[in-house]
Amino acid sequence: MPWPAQEPSQRRLTDADWQRLEGHAAEILAAFGMDLDTAGTRETPRRFLRALYDATAGYEGDPKLMTAFPAEHEGVQRGMILEGPISSHALCEHHALPFHGAAHVAYVAGSEIIGISKLTRIVRLYARRFTVQERMGEQVADALVELIEPRAVAVHLDAAHLCTQMRGVEEDGSRTVTTVWRGLFAEDADLRREFLLQLRR
Repeated sequence: MPWPAQEPSQRRLTDADWQRLEGHAAEILAAFGMDLDTAGTRETPRRFLRALYDATAGYEGDPKLMTAFPAEHEGVQRGMILEGPISSHALCEHHALPFHGAAHVAYVAGSEIIGISKLTRIVRLYARRFTVQERMGEQVADALVELIEPRAVAVHLDAAHLCTQMRGVEEDGSRTVTTVWRGLFAEDADLRREFLLQLRR
């Protein structure tokens, strides 16, 4: 299976597709109460579709993730590399409402390292989709493993979900926290403890 950054985009929409979808969006918005005949709302169906398209750009991959570098000091015990907080915004696949928060990604290098900015790119590659937080963390961890084969990976996500704040239980103060361990992080309690302590600083 190809690395996700290499997958071709399956989102090829023609002008006719956009016009048809804009009509559907206008019908839904009007049915739910929006007056589409004002200066501020006449273009709302088009803007809504474009915003949704941009928010799910992760399906198109990211070719800039293909760059990795040889690790220095081969054979020497390496410490943890941690990046965060990385802001992220995703759309819940259950209600298509946003969840937003921060990610912390850490790894212990094997024979290769990756540029720090690429950790942000990996998070946003999987955040800009219809997804769930649990899967997103797993995908970020597995992508980093596949890309550079590190000795350890940890992914910590902390997010607020509008699907529980705007509807349903309408709980506006809760947050969801998920953590994924790979390699040495799954085996070494001291390494996990070091990672979690870093998050509190």
